[in-house]
Amino acid sequence: MEQMKRENPDVVSSMVYGQTYERRNITLLKIGLRSTGRKKAIWMDCGIHAREWITPAFCQYFVKEILRTYKTDTKVNEMMKNLDFYITPVLNVDGYIYSWHNESTRLWRKSRSPGTGGCTCYGTDLNRNFYANWGMVGVSTDCCNLFYCGTKALSESEAWAVTDMLGKMREDILAFLTIHSYGQQLLVPYGHPNTSAPNHDELMEVGLGAAKAIKAVHGMDYTVGTSPDILYPFSGSSQDFARLIGIPLSFTFELRDKGEHGFELPEDQIQPTCEEAYAGAQHIITYTHDKAFYSYAATVRATLWTTLLAAWVSSAILL
Repeated sequence: MEQMKRENPDVVSSMVYGQTYERRNITLLKIGLRSTGRKKAIWMDCGIHAREWITPAFCQYFVKEILRTYKTDTKVNEMMKNLDFYITPVLNVDGYIYSWHNESTRLWRKSRSPGTGGCTCYGTDLNRNFYANWGMVGVSTDCCNLFYCGTKALSESEAWAVTDMLGKMREDILAFLTIHSYGQQLLVPYGHPNTSAPNHDELMEVGLGAAKAIKAVHGMDYTVGTSPDILYPFSGSSQDFARLIGIPLSFTFELRDKGEHGFELPEDQIQPTCEEAYAGAQHIITYTHDKAFYSYAATVRATLWTTLLAAWVSSAILL
């Protein structure tokens, strides 16, 4: 992250927006061309689950690619002018570092906060700790369980940090992308089976377009749908929280594979996984950008034309 700032000082800055339980900084990269006005934003985070090592790799790849292409690709350049990208390469820093400790910790999933009430196990599933139908379905109240949702919503400082940032920026964030593995899926809100997003059809259409873009790269099939439909129901996710507070386009990427290697994805699949996921993310971001800026421009033109026409009609009547 420091290298990206050093090599691209005109378009990259960083921000510490929280701390983990073990007092490590949670840091994001802000990427975009400078503007005097307030800009819209895209949010992306990786590494909320420690064992999903391919996800921080993807965030790094995404940063590298947009910085490599924005000077020569007119579309990327346009989006860099209109949007800022807020990218957290590793959200669950404590858990991620712990997962590198040795083979016995390789598949650690949760945060590293200690249990309460006499429980001797560590960690909360950060993607069950958000204030979105918290604790209702697909979670556990046993602090030794992989899906332990915490003692209350936002009991974890990492979930609180994201919530605080999204709350401050929710009027500006157009799309929320959180990157996970594995399963080759694109999940749309909501994780609770009895709740449906008001723009479900749009989310599905955009998600299916992203899946098509992904398949065009290396032929990999990604399934699109809500988690109750294609995975399993669960509540308290960051994706659901983002949609709940009004961020219109919210997606969870589940990267390769479908279970052959699972979280221990072979090294030779890192690059192709990142390449195809980039195509999917680019499809969503391009759609988001064009809807916001071209639709707005068309609305302004239509309003202006209607106003002028009304004025002309009024003048004609008076004459």
